[in-house]
Formats: sequence, C-alpha cells, structure tokens
Amino acid sequence: MPNKVSHAADLRGLSRLTINAVTGVTELAEAVHLNILQQVPAPLARPLSRLTSYVYGGVRGATGLVGSGIERALAKVQPLLGEQNGWTGREALLAAVNGVLGDHLALSGNPLAITMGWRRHGQPLRPAALDGASGRIVVLAHGLCMNDLQWLRAGHDHGAMLERERGYTAVYLHYNSGRHISQNGRALSQQLQQLVDQWPVPVEELVIVGHSMGGLVARSACHFGAQARHSWPARLSKLVCLGSPHQGAPLERGGNWFHVLTDLSSYTAPFSRLAKIRSAGITDLRHGSLLDEDWGGKDRFAHGAALPVAVPLPEGVACYALAGTVGKTSGSRAGRLAGDGLVPLESALGRHDDPARQLDFAAERQAVVYRCNHMELLSSREVGEQLLAWL
Repeated sequence: MPNKVSHAADLRGLSRLTINAVTGVTELAEAVHLNILQQVPAPLARPLSRLTSYVYGGVRGATGLVGSGIERALAKVQPLLGEQNGWTGREALLAAVNGVLGDHLALSGNPLAITMGWRRHGQPLRPAALDGASGRIVVLAHGLCMNDLQWLRAGHDHGAMLERERGYTAVYLHYNSGRHISQNGRALSQQLQQLVDQWPVPVEELVIVGHSMGGLVARSACHFGAQARHSWPARLSKLVCLGSPHQGAPLERGGNWFHVLTDLSSYTAPFSRLAKIRSAGITDLRHGSLLDEDWGGKDRFAHGAALPVAVPLPEGVACYALAGTVGKTSGSRAGRLAGDGLVPLESALGRHDDPARQLDFAAERQAVVYRCNHMELLSSREVGEQLLAWL
C-alpha cells in the first residue's frame, strides 16, 4: 500500500528539478559558446565574450525568478491540497530519480529526496506493525534506483518467504541510493542500533540480505558499526549479498570514460557535464567504494583514480555471496564476463587478482545461479532455495 504523500510536495520537487535542468542547459550552452569564441581574434573575442556572459546571465536570472515564484506558490497551496495516496508508479519513479540524482536532491533540500527509514508493506515501520514480532530479524536492503516494494517481483518476496519458512520478522530498508555508499552505510548503522534498541522483544538474531548496492551498504554499515562500537554487530549472525558488485561494476566505468573522451577537446569538454549527471552512489559502484576516504577531497570523476580502501568482511559474521550469470554453464566464458548483465561473476563473488583485495567468502558460502539476470535474483526459485539452505 503506497504512503500518503503531498501532491504539492511532489510538484515543488519536480519544479526545482526542472529549474535546475534549465539552468544546467543554459550553462552548457554558454560554455560551448565561450569555447568557440576563444578561436576568434582577441580584439573581437573580449567584447563578444562579455556580451555572451551578459545574455546567459540574464537567462539564468529570469529562470531563478520563475523558480522562486513557483516555489512560493506551491508552498502556499500545499496545506490546502493535504495528503493523498500516491499515484501509481510514484514509488518506482522516486526511487529511480534518487538513484540517479539523489545526492543532489539531498544537498539541495529537494522534497523528492528519500530519507532513510524502515518499512513493512510499503509503510513506515510503526510499533503496531510489530505485534507478534519474533526475536529474529531479517533486514532486506534494496539496490540502486530501487525501493523496498521491489523485493516483491513476479509474485515472490524473499523477505515474506523467510518469515513464512524460517520464522524471521522481515524489515525492509528504504534509502536514497544516490548518496555515497559510505554515507548510507553510516546512517544504516545508526538505524540498526535504534531498531535493535526499540525492538518489542529481545533480539536473538539479526540477519541482513542485500541485493546489489544493498550488500555494499550493509558491509559499509558493519565497518561503521564496529568503529562506533554499536551493539547491533554482536547480534548480526549472517550477511547475504545477492549480486553485489564487491569489486566494482564495468558499466559505471563506461560512463566515466565518456567524460574522459569529451574532455580531450575544448569544443566537446562542456558535454562531459552530461556524463557527470550521475549520483555519488553510482560512481561509488565503479570499484565498490565503502568508505569516506575513497571520495573525500577527491574528484570522483577523475580517470585513473586510486582503488578504494580494501574493507574485509566483518569478523564473526557468516558472510555469503550469491552471483547470477546469464550463461548456461559454468564453462561459459560470456557468462563469466557478463555475469548477471550488470555485475561480473568475479565481482559478485568478491574475487580479485590482488590477494589483498580478495574477499574471503568460504567455498560453502558461495553460489552461482545460471540463466539468471540481475533483477531475476529477486524472484529466482533457485535463489530462494539457496537462501533457505543458508538461513
């Protein structure tokens, strides 16, 4: 069941994005124009450059005034519109927008930015929803551009299955996947501490199942939980990662190469901004960055940047890695390289050529599901059976 939301808040958020987009296009056009003027003889270039900047400055100013007017008008009508059930598809679209632009939404205070929290059945977790809760909790963390509702796929939900078959109480994480993985990891550690402290019965066991980026956020949370000396890591017995890019995802690197190539020419350099319209969460997937040190004070779009700090698996926790591959057999070279279509097989299993960066998943805690793409990891019967065997 969708959350009750304010339509005016959605409109305010969308209007801000629209104004930002218009401003961005204006700046892009101005940059191209000024780069072309650099080839004009200096006596002509200077006045033309000043005129160009004046014109584009006027466009930006007018755009800003329009945006401020819309913002004030929507702020006034928001109390009148009140809260209504969200429109069909809102949750999925909101998750996708946050995945791509979530860091910008959060920094700009945009109402569309998702705030991390716990949910069940698409609703914020409340005490009434935990009547009859067991002392065994399974937390499910979704991936990039997704939300908690998307654990239900093709009529199957791993969380509901684990409740039914193993007696866990399933709690679903809802978060802004466009923020840095380390930011989400630190926030998740704090959220887990609050969850354990406020659970209605003594917590006997805590398990985390993370899909894709969710597995990396969970590993980051384990690091920050230990660093902060939180008590919840002592209750964490198992961590299961489904198709998590522990060693990075090549598709993000493809986006990185786009802006490297466009930067080679002064004419095309402004267009590199288009490749940079992707969130911090996405660029963290380049090599599977989990810590602040991987991005703090650095250009996250720089080519040839150093690999992230290697973070081992959490101590005292049984860690499992499940990888999907579109290949039909274990000997399929295409299947090994393509993996599940988004995450290579070796990355999902934590393998690396450098032994210092290799993740030590025990052999009996690794599994590969064939003819299974990244999204099918959420609904595959084989994946479900493997989860039941591990948990």
